[in-house]
Amino acid sequence: MQPFQRLTAAACPLPYANIDTDQLIPARFMKRSRAEGYGGYLLHDMRFTGDGTEIADFRLNQSTYRNSQIIMARRNFGAGSSREAAVYALVDYGIRCVIAPSFGDIFASNSVNNGLLPAKVDERDGEALLRFLEETHAELTVDLEAQTISAKGMSFPFAIDPVWRTKLLNGWDDIDITLSQADAIARFRAEDSVRRPWTTPRVP
Repeated sequence: MQPFQRLTAAACPLPYANIDTDQLIPARFMKRSRAEGYGGYLLHDMRFTGDGTEIADFRLNQSTYRNSQIIMARRNFGAGSSREAAVYALVDYGIRCVIAPSFGDIFASNSVNNGLLPAKVDERDGEALLRFLEETHAELTVDLEAQTISAKGMSFPFAIDPVWRTKLLNGWDDIDITLSQADAIARFRAEDSVRRPWTTPRVP
């Protein structure tokens, strides 16, 4: 998994609350192979009409935001079902960070496991960032080490679980973060085999 440390990129403001996983990728597309890429189905029913024509005034269809790597949204982003395909759609589209005041719990966990940063901001800061992006179309810099979002002299803090932060900074999955404690695990096993020798299996 690609580490996430610092990203400066175009950011798309989506001023909606409660964008759920069925909106992020409608269920009818989930039977397709991941190898095909899910990016084309991201927010499909918000981006396209029934006949597949792009909705011109939807932000991700506009030239200013089409290549965004950051999404700025309102509270409860990724609510709904536990479908990991919602994260696949974002990642395959090219999104590396979603900023919002709150996230669906399972969505946030799935995001981290796929290298996508769910950056949680204060609701007032989120509204300020939405206004800023709508007025300036500026890039944002997201610094995971410092836990800040900045642009043109402004800086806002964001929150993230410390274990998730470690995983993203290093590009680790759950197995990697366990292996990072291999020395401590080996020491414990050695000490425990002395303290409680009856727990150590004996090979005939």
